[in-house]
Amino acid sequence: MRVLVVEDQRRLADAVAEGLRREGMAVDIAYDGADALTHVIVNRYDVVVLDRDLPAVHGDQVCRALVDQHAEARVLMLTAASTIADRVEGLELGADDYLPKPFEFAELVARVRALGRRPGMAVPPKLERGDVTLDPSRRVAFRGDRRLLLSPKEFALLEYLLAADGRVISAEELLARVWDEAADPFTSTVKTTIGRLRGKLGEPAVIETVREAGYRI
Repeated sequence: MRVLVVEDQRRLADAVAEGLRREGMAVDIAYDGADALTHVIVNRYDVVVLDRDLPAVHGDQVCRALVDQHAEARVLMLTAASTIADRVEGLELGADDYLPKPFEFAELVARVRALGRRPGMAVPPKLERGDVTLDPSRRVAFRGDRRLLLSPKEFALLEYLLAADGRVISAEELLARVWDEAADPFTSTVKTTIGRLRGKLGEPAVIETVREAGYRI
């Protein structure tokens, strides 16, 4: 899942982004509304965590722009205002969910994950292919009866490949969907992480390299 966090309080934005990354998500940050609009033009996001009370370009304007552009991203709006009227107004702007500040991080994660499960594109509770099983909600993966000890990035990579259900995924797509904008597109990041993941999955090999096309399970 790729997420954009839009929050002008830098310490809060950085803390939320780092927490979501620990949950295996690829996260970019925008500290104001104008930067947020630039991000959503350049990148495709599953969820935008949007502070409503942004300076310069207000969060309401960002939300309206996402709706007007028919962006695929779901919007989780954050605000210090917590009245019913505020929530209704935020949802009427086009937000998909609304979370008042202060919030518990566990609830934020749960809401982001729920928004990421799009109607018609929802993944099953468990992803399975051969003897490899991954449970996205419990954040555990197994090869047969052996639990796999994966880093967040390795877990996210395995989850994306399993969810593809046999489709060949290019290195470019993996970089765009599993990593954030800080990743250097000219490095061997994907190849290196695939190599580590293969090592942890063990034999017989699970991840197939399709010449000049990408990878699949």
